[in-house]
Amino acid sequence: MEMHHVPPAHGISTTPHEYLTFTLGAEEYGIDILKVQEIRGYDAVTRIANAPEFLKGVINLRGVIVPIVDMRIRFRLGTPHYDEFTVVIIMNVLNRVIGMVVDGVSDVVALESEQIRPAPELGSALDTRYLTGLGTVNGQMLILMDIEKLLSSDEMQLMESAA
Repeated sequence: MEMHHVPPAHGISTTPHEYLTFTLGAEEYGIDILKVQEIRGYDAVTRIANAPEFLKGVINLRGVIVPIVDMRIRFRLGTPHYDEFTVVIIMNVLNRVIGMVVDGVSDVVALESEQIRPAPELGSALDTRYLTGLGTVNGQMLILMDIEKLLSSDEMQLMESAA
């Protein structure tokens, strides 16, 4: 039987997309690896008066003032604690450098477009507006976060003005 090469549907990329996966509470999340600048441990932050609770404060990273956002507080995922295992993902999003506190960084995974399904309208803690979809890696569900949408949302603008 002869196999015919089927061209990809218009506008759909067939190159696998790489995601940095991390944990928040019991769930695994993924963000586009291209947005990630570095991964570091949690350091003391400088608090900002009147900032929303999820904005832990700012750090000075090689001369750049970086707001540190705790996603565990933002999405109400249990009580966050900070220890030597707490990780901050430093990201470059919308021409801003932002640090995101997560419970731990897992891996870098490559997902083909057919491994990603659109996010269902769940009554989940994570608002589906901020999801690009759900990926499946080795039978495990991966929640793909749309970090641009999240960081351009109203409360992040509020964070901007606080900072």
